[in-house]
Amino acid sequence: MDGDLYDEFGNYIGPDLESDSDDEQSVYGQDNRDADEDAMEEDEDADAEPEAAPMSVVLHEDKRYYPQAVEVYGPDVETVVQEEDTQALDKPLVEPIKHKKFQVQEQQLPETKYDMEYMADMLDNTNLMRNVTLMGHLHNGKTSFVDCLIRQTHPGTINTDTTIPMRYTDTLFVEQERGVSIKSMPVTLLLKNIKGKSHLLNIMDTPGHVNFSDEVTAALRISDGAVLFVDAAEGIMLNTERLLRHAVQERVPLTLCINKIDRLILELKLPPADAYYKLRHIIDELNSMLETHQPQDNPDEPPIVFSPLLGNVCFASSLYDVCFSVESFAAMYAAAHPCSGLRAADMAAWLWGDVYFNAKNRRFTKKQPHASAQRSFVEFILEPLYKIFAQVVGDVDDTLPAVLSELGIKLTKQEAKLNVRPLLRLVCSRFFGDFCGFVEMVVRHVPSPLDAAARKVSHTYRGAAGPLLDDMLACDQSGRLVAHTTKMYPTDDCTFFLVLARIMSGTLYAGQTVRVLGENYSTQDEEDSRLMNVGRLWIYEARYKVELNRVPAGCWALIEGIDQPIVKTCTVVASDEDAELHTFTPLRFNTQAVVKIAVEPVNPSELPKMLDGLRKVNKSYPLLSTRVEESGEHVILGTGELYLDCVMHDLRNMYSEIDIKVADPVVSFCETVVETSSLKCFAETPNKRNKLTMIAEPLERGLAEDIEAGAVCVTWDRKRLGEFFQTKYDWDLLAARSIWAFGPDSTGPNILVDDTLPSEVDKHLLSSVKDSIVQGFQWGTREGPLCEEPIRNVKFKILDAVIAQEPLHRGGGQIIPTARRVAYSAFLMATPRLMEPYLFVEVQAPADCVSAVYTVLAKRRGHVTQDAPVPGSPLYTIKAFVPAIDSFGFETDLRTHTQGQAFCLQVFHHWQIVPGDPLDKSIVIRPLEPQPATHLAREFMIKTRRRKGLSEDVSINKFFDDPMLLELARQDVQLN
Repeated sequence: MDGDLYDEFGNYIGPDLESDSDDEQSVYGQDNRDADEDAMEEDEDADAEPEAAPMSVVLHEDKRYYPQAVEVYGPDVETVVQEEDTQALDKPLVEPIKHKKFQVQEQQLPETKYDMEYMADMLDNTNLMRNVTLMGHLHNGKTSFVDCLIRQTHPGTINTDTTIPMRYTDTLFVEQERGVSIKSMPVTLLLKNIKGKSHLLNIMDTPGHVNFSDEVTAALRISDGAVLFVDAAEGIMLNTERLLRHAVQERVPLTLCINKIDRLILELKLPPADAYYKLRHIIDELNSMLETHQPQDNPDEPPIVFSPLLGNVCFASSLYDVCFSVESFAAMYAAAHPCSGLRAADMAAWLWGDVYFNAKNRRFTKKQPHASAQRSFVEFILEPLYKIFAQVVGDVDDTLPAVLSELGIKLTKQEAKLNVRPLLRLVCSRFFGDFCGFVEMVVRHVPSPLDAAARKVSHTYRGAAGPLLDDMLACDQSGRLVAHTTKMYPTDDCTFFLVLARIMSGTLYAGQTVRVLGENYSTQDEEDSRLMNVGRLWIYEARYKVELNRVPAGCWALIEGIDQPIVKTCTVVASDEDAELHTFTPLRFNTQAVVKIAVEPVNPSELPKMLDGLRKVNKSYPLLSTRVEESGEHVILGTGELYLDCVMHDLRNMYSEIDIKVADPVVSFCETVVETSSLKCFAETPNKRNKLTMIAEPLERGLAEDIEAGAVCVTWDRKRLGEFFQTKYDWDLLAARSIWAFGPDSTGPNILVDDTLPSEVDKHLLSSVKDSIVQGFQWGTREGPLCEEPIRNVKFKILDAVIAQEPLHRGGGQIIPTARRVAYSAFLMATPRLMEPYLFVEVQAPADCVSAVYTVLAKRRGHVTQDAPVPGSPLYTIKAFVPAIDSFGFETDLRTHTQGQAFCLQVFHHWQIVPGDPLDKSIVIRPLEPQPATHLAREFMIKTRRRKGLSEDVSINKFFDDPMLLELARQDVQLN
């Protein structure tokens, strides 16, 4: 056939592209090239930043790529032809995509009360948007509260059976089975306030278990406000106070929701007046906590005070669809009596505190009209609520229909036959309606992304003034692109992650090329940055996703395709950004990962799979860290037993899918000193041209915690740094201005100080090797000499330095190991000690179980700090400290001794010195025998060194030079 090509054997090869045949030309020739050129021009146009396109929800898009017919490969591509198959027989040529069943996902967009296109259009209006985190103690009703909001906005998800909670934001099967949230989960909903105005709420439901407080930290970073949930019956618990303090430190505006008020009525059976006292006690206690934790560095910022009169407190029962504030309840009265001229705002001002209603003159007064008069909150809010509960729970058949018809609530015959709990939920939801009181509280007391921009950016962004900062402060949707990511969620096949980001300024488009800046990026070291192509964009709705073509500033978005270079958090900017780039600060957690386990695959050949799984699980949990010890074992560090149990579940079943062996859990230790070095320690470099002299001494009490909390930064200018140390810790001003570094890393709890005198040391030469000495100090404090654990609470002073004149003789290879060695010798001369982490334990138990709790704590070196009854309930709260190494299995032990009546939570609190001298060689450690308290430090050190594959004892000769050993021997002779 004309225009076809054949080889020498007559086999047909294909069409001749250079043929002049008109038919072939139309299929493969010039027409096709023209189309390709047009397509390329369109692609170039697409790469340019598009104008603000109308927001659209992408319902379906078939994305296929057809290669050009003319050039299949590029000009620089090498073609390799393999002569034999290298693929295993049991592997398919094209492996199918695995969809792992680890979470609940809706296959299609569900029915909602609002149009998705309308919700997408709301993203452009930052004034009508709120980014809020729901946080609180375990089982205080955050997830079930979100369920109520889902039921209001998604009519198809109504679940009348209250015995099976929906837990819409607990998407993982593990969360559903355990009945506890593990991951923070965002939901975007369109909700109405008291006046019926729609607002877009980006709500983050967070775990309440104290082990997962890192998820709350990630959520607070991208939120503009938080709602603190407190159980009305249990009151303020361990995690309530911690989260309150953490939100204040993160400069996040707070509101309060007192949840589970049904427990006051149905469980505790408190009279309405006593219920009022209970609620008031909770609010007063929280306000006294806020007073103590309020930051002192910004006096202009008004203090946070919780009060129903201010509108930042609402009351709820998420089990029975009840939620109201004093204003929303007053609005119900105003709607019920339209002819009375009653204004909701006026009435709300009299519905809390020592205010009474005088029925004779129909006025509110602060004076009690008669002895039996009830406060207005009791009379107008609690008593009607109690009556509704009493009618439904009590005599259902006789008087209920009449009461309901009076309230304007109509029930069908089928609904009237429901069981008590579903019926109570139905009646309450019809009576209270939508959660407009909650929405009004959030809208009024949580700032919009535009109003919150200045506070958020100043607290989290590292950059100085510039065009990027200006755009972020204005939350400019047409400005330069800056986004901040804090969380990652796995795809269905667990091979990649979708990244949750907050767009700080500009607009992010699907298909856009962006630059991803990691946590280690800086203007001096630009290595931690990558150019990536954004895939699709979504709004996350827990069990389903709404795809968009663009996301403007102020919103949250799930981003596809940029997860590979990200470890924990990152900063995203446009690929062609020419301004000076800076990143957001890494997350600051309110706890530490002190519990660790060693893992290895059962089948050694599957080690690469396990390493890949460890990388992925490290991305999935904000606080988790993994590392390889000197002995080669892979260690995972987490906050507690439940945390590591969830990590191992994900590692085995989702990310690596192999059998993994786990060693018994152990804890991290720290090394410290309790005295000043007994002599000036010196070390010479290997070429004998340089000599450093140093001593070590303990830091002032509380200084290490200040450094870790970010209260002081080594990057401050000398004057500010000097003032801080001089005023707060009474340091000499010269010494305070001579601080070289904190270590390990920039927020480590150790300090390196240059204490040399200009008359004795050439300061110019010393400053030329400053970076090398600091590196040696950082290396030394990261792995101490006792058992290669981090050093803590130690101040290293450089007293003298002899530095070679020629740069060749004072390179990093000479100075760095010498600085580390002299730091070790100064450390060992200053009475070294081990430190262990202590956990704060809060136990709730009935009064008759308190003695059993004391018994269990005594077995584990624990000591009780407080035990007191919980006001308005039959429970006792016992607060205690337990060493983390003795805490494994504590919860099981406690439940065994109390027949399951005690419930406890444990969280890292502080570091404490282990009793005994770790270097006392007279102590003999016998296997399988409990050691007396004074031998513990020696036992911990030896067993940690054995586990890490180190020699059994610390070799002093390893760190001391021969002249130093001679000096030590001379001192020994003098002393003896």
